[in-house]
Amino acid sequence: VTGSLAISLQSCQCLAWKPRPVGVWPCPGESQHVVAGYSDGTVRVFSVSRTEMELKMHPHAAALTAITYSTDGEMILSGGKDGIVAVSSPRTGMTIHVLADHRGSPITVLQCTRKQYHDLGVEGGELWLASSSDRRVSVWASDWLHDKCELLDWLSFPAPAGPEGLDSLPPSLAAFCPWEHGVLVYVGFGLQKEALFYSLRKKQVLRKISLPAFATSLSLSPSTPFMAIGFSDRLLRLQPCPAGDPQDYAGHDDTVHLCRFAPSGRRLLTASHS
Repeated sequence: VTGSLAISLQSCQCLAWKPRPVGVWPCPGESQHVVAGYSDGTVRVFSVSRTEMELKMHPHAAALTAITYSTDGEMILSGGKDGIVAVSSPRTGMTIHVLADHRGSPITVLQCTRKQYHDLGVEGGELWLASSSDRRVSVWASDWLHDKCELLDWLSFPAPAGPEGLDSLPPSLAAFCPWEHGVLVYVGFGLQKEALFYSLRKKQVLRKISLPAFATSLSLSPSTPFMAIGFSDRLLRLQPCPAGDPQDYAGHDDTVHLCRFAPSGRRLLTASHS
């Protein structure tokens, strides 16, 4: 990415690619889009092929910390340092929902996943979650076409008193499990160093996987039952699920602050803090 797009992204805090609808092939000349969240509270949509900004919205009063598209690409979900989550339309530029349930704690993760209308006994075509630095995770069922957004579950994970403020603690990270429907995985500062598998149907933790330290990054493979976990001591772990011997890699020279499987599941990208 070069030229005007690179200049525009200098104050970018978070970024997401626009997904294509399932089963729809790209048309010749069709541009891919990315959405970016900025420190001034703005959300900006860019055309990759034209390397130019197509839309600018201002749904937040604080810096953005997380952003994603809905699974059909019709909505943009953004979260701020003040814990506010906004749902905006890239077609109209309007913000249609503002959710203050996590107010006071920075949003660390926003993720959407497709669902069927009969899943979990609630209406809606999509599930999405938000996690915040204070170890809270909210799960929502949404039907954007009918302006519905219903809180499905609220999780709060206990932890001992931290030595300093939230900024010094490991991040609170959550993700829907691709190979086990109705389950989400959570890692974060807590009573134990572990990954928790929580069932949205049973409203309980199904199992736990012990970790060598508190995680700093998390990604679940979309194709095979593996999760990648990064740690502050330069370690990257590839963990088979629900059980199995992990593979550890020590190629980084700083905190592994990002790990991300490709949509195919055949590649894994990791990045260290430096």
